[in-house]
Amino acid sequence: MADLYLALLHHPVYDKNGAIVTTAVTNMDVHDIGRLARTFDARAFYVATPVPTLHRLVERIIRHWETGAGAAYNETRKEALALVRLAHDLDAAVADIEHETGRLPRLVATSAREGPARLSFASLRRRLGADGPPELLVFGTGWGLAAEVIARADDVLEPIRGTSGYNHISVRSAVAIILDRLRHDR
Repeated sequence: MADLYLALLHHPVYDKNGAIVTTAVTNMDVHDIGRLARTFDARAFYVATPVPTLHRLVERIIRHWETGAGAAYNETRKEALALVRLAHDLDAAVADIEHETGRLPRLVATSAREGPARLSFASLRRRLGADGPPELLVFGTGWGLAAEVIARADDVLEPIRGTSGYNHISVRSAVAIILDRLRHDR
């Protein structure tokens, strides 16, 4: 079975005007995606930001739940946040995975936008069920991953499609939906 890793990139991502920006890390993203990583058996969840102040924020959040007052208050949160790792960028996450597994991960970018040659949920589910290289599922904050990240990916996962034509959900919701689709054949 291929190992699944998650990364949430805060740079380079787009803002609503199409400019490349660095977004803030949110406490909710760290908590909720860490819990999703644990629930759906990901090996690790990388919070990737080049901003040192945001690294300190994430370290403080993790420390609170792993060794601070939160550790005794909520052991399941401690277990989930143990999967959270910090990275300065996508390259650092890739290097960490390669160091841990001895293999370069396949990069699977996510996007709410339609496009050519999108990888289906079923195809990625099959790859995860087979022996193969680790799969790094890359999510973007803001208004999505910059084109340079998409271009670098080995695959781009098909978008989540709702029923109304509206397609701007939170990254936490997208991670939950995608992981459920990848781990369960529905």
